[in-house]
Amino acid sequence: MGFFTDAYDLFCISLVTKLLGRIYYHELGDAKPGTLPPNVAAAVTGVAFCGTLAGQLFFGWLGDKMGRKKVYGMTLMTMVICSIASGLSFGSDRKAVMATICFFRFWLGFGIGGDYPLSATIMSEYANKKTRGAFIAAVFAMQGFGILAGGVFAIIVSAAYKAKYPAPSYEQNAFASTVPQADHVWRIIVMFGAVPALLTYYWRMKMPETARYTALVAHNAKKAAADMSKVLQVDLTAKEQQKDEEVEGSKKNKLFGLFSKEFLRRHGLHLLGTTSTWFLLDIAFYSQNLFQKDIFSAVGWIPPAKTMNAIEEVYKIAKAQTLIATFSTVPGYWCTVLLIDIIGRFAIQLMGFFFMTVFMFALAIPYNHWLHGNHIGFVIIYSLTFFFANFGPNATTFVVPAEIFPARLRSTCHGISAAAGKAGAIVGAFGFLYAAQSTDKTKTDKGYPPGIGVKNSLIMLGVVNFLGMLFTFLVPESKGRSLEEMSGENEEEGNVGDAKTAPV
Repeated sequence: MGFFTDAYDLFCISLVTKLLGRIYYHELGDAKPGTLPPNVAAAVTGVAFCGTLAGQLFFGWLGDKMGRKKVYGMTLMTMVICSIASGLSFGSDRKAVMATICFFRFWLGFGIGGDYPLSATIMSEYANKKTRGAFIAAVFAMQGFGILAGGVFAIIVSAAYKAKYPAPSYEQNAFASTVPQADHVWRIIVMFGAVPALLTYYWRMKMPETARYTALVAHNAKKAAADMSKVLQVDLTAKEQQKDEEVEGSKKNKLFGLFSKEFLRRHGLHLLGTTSTWFLLDIAFYSQNLFQKDIFSAVGWIPPAKTMNAIEEVYKIAKAQTLIATFSTVPGYWCTVLLIDIIGRFAIQLMGFFFMTVFMFALAIPYNHWLHGNHIGFVIIYSLTFFFANFGPNATTFVVPAEIFPARLRSTCHGISAAAGKAGAIVGAFGFLYAAQSTDKTKTDKGYPPGIGVKNSLIMLGVVNFLGMLFTFLVPESKGRSLEEMSGENEEEGNVGDAKTAPV
């Protein structure tokens, strides 16, 4: 449920940004509904990613220092508190409301950031090598249901308010098209993210620490055996450790650290591969996800804003997002779960980047053809880019960093890789907002400078996907191999003592 909540919280904001513009930035006499100014829109959309990046680095490091379980509860409570608080306001004027949203969404993102390295690391350390990929991918696949739930919940809330408080379209009556109760809609949608997080807290606190962390990092084999006995519901005993203290002291002196030459030699290219592919993926993935409403408006799948009232626009945007999630996002995730331990991580990631490149160019090059009445074809191809993002690098970039690094650095390295991804998401969130504006100044959204247009923006995303395909060759295949084989930990331990962890 952690990633269900993460995805809901990160993507629900895209459902309500246009509503926020109508409520707080409407100007009397304007021919079009109010929209968030460029700097405000960028902050509201992207600030959570800034928090996520910081949280991934901090909690990833903390998870290797304090243990996975202790830090796991901290991240969840941060998410619960900040989800609720981001729907509240320090005042009623627009500056106060936007400042409140941005402040609490940053810290919401900070909590979400901790979920990435910890969830992946915990699942990789519990799973066996035959089904490990499917288990880690299944954790991440809940992101698809979180995106879907966001759309469905927004449909329910907006439909209920639309029926209860009918209003004319903006072109019929600009002022009356945004009823006062519309202010409740965005707050309910944003705050609902606290519910699944709160429901998860008890079960997280009942989980024992992972046996691999306890044995390989904390060097307490007896505690590791006791914890595994609880999980597997069988009696396990730790092997006798005759030279426990000498071995532990020797390990501390000889095992390499993150900033050592030995780490660079063994895992430097691996870390470059996981960070670069996640960075490039998230530029494209988050650009598509956060601004699909703008793309659908540009090709005419969502009616012009002036032909709808404020709540109706939320309903239409949520409906479009729900359709995309149902028929492309969710199936893509679960195809990865089913096939990742059969065809491998490398093949899925390479295939995903390849088809994302092909379909992005298929949208961009004949863009004028799609613009003039061929909306269904555009939406189908656009959906396929989502399908192959999720049956591809969006899942594998999450899985692989949890498998290929040593236990004492696993959470940290996953956090670094995920933070690189969120740096890409920030580039996508801030960059696409400006780049997708029309080259004609008279056709840009209010307050925006001319951009390069949607067509050229899609071409750029296609190039980004192609680069992701090339950097995939730096990432090793981990299918069917134990964590100790991938990280070389047994070889390290063999140099400092006789104790080894059996590959699982």
